Amino acid sequence: MNLLNAKPYKSCTLCPRKCGINRENNLSGFCKESANLRISTACLHFGEEPPITGKKGSGTIFITGCNLRCAFCQNYQISQCGMGTSVSKETFAQICLKLQEEGAENINIVTGSHAVPSIVEGLLFAKDKGLTIPICWNSSGYETEESIQMLSSVVDIWLPDLKTLNPLISEAIFQAKDYPSVAKKAIRAMIEKAPLIFDENEKMLSGVIIRHLVLPGRMNDTILVLDWLKKHCDGKCCISVMSQYTPVNFSDDKTPSSSEHRKKALEAFPNRFLTTEEFAQIHELITEYEFEYLFYQDLDSDNCKELNADWLPDFKKKQPFSNALAKPVWHWNFGFTN
Repeated sequence: MNLLNAKPYKSCTLCPRKCGINRENNLSGFCKESANLRISTACLHFGEEPPITGKKGSGTIFITGCNLRCAFCQNYQISQCGMGTSVSKETFAQICLKLQEEGAENINIVTGSHAVPSIVEGLLFAKDKGLTIPICWNSSGYETEESIQMLSSVVDIWLPDLKTLNPLISEAIFQAKDYPSVAKKAIRAMIEKAPLIFDENEKMLSGVIIRHLVLPGRMNDTILVLDWLKKHCDGKCCISVMSQYTPVNFSDDKTPSSSEHRKKALEAFPNRFLTTEEFAQIHELITEYEFEYLFYQDLDSDNCKELNADWLPDFKKKQPFSNALAKPVWHWNFGFTN
């Protein structure tokens, strides 16, 4: 089925939840989004893995809405609270081309699984207008094979999460008990689509980087993930072990339903920074596994509170990140920023 020539939002089954909601009538499903493509911000981002960031930054576009509802999401303002505005394919293309003009190494689409047809349409239009840099698909890993097939016509680099392989945790934290089986299947499909290719400067032109965020108090779950990655993915893609978990702060969450859900879900693990012992155990693990391609956030646990705070964005601001981490190009409330 060619979703671009069909009416994919009429009875939506774009993501594994397969809500069947008519999003053309603004009846949102789990993602809380209609058929309109909505964006929060676009920037040159300097905090991605080195092959994605390159020398001039990744041209990151944050899509509003999400097909998961992770209790610890750093981007909850846009993923769960709806912060963003609708854009046409023409505006979407303009944003892509502006990022390219500003020197972006790639176009990095963040959390767009619920809007695949619109994003593909926008990217194809942008390519017709002169977009030439690689396209990176930055997602939770909760994808259908049909969506991956459609995206493969425009995506060069895949940047999925592998959050957990424990269905009890995935059900508690982001209401998707099937996440482990779905994500494993999706990642295998991505690896088949994109062999590892780097240029002379070690910038990624094609390939897969699988991210895993270590959760405090859930080291056994991380071991499950690393075991699976070693067996099925080592040498075929890059592994990125992330240690930036930051305790969730509810003081700025003005949406009671969102706040209450997140508080309840966070009971599944300790809502705190990683301990010194956990940092040490992660070091031991990645040394033992000897992955061929591995990135690891080597944060000093004594200073992790200050360092991790730099990763927390505020999408109400024209500059959602620190100036060291990103250069804003477009914002949902201000338009193009320069």
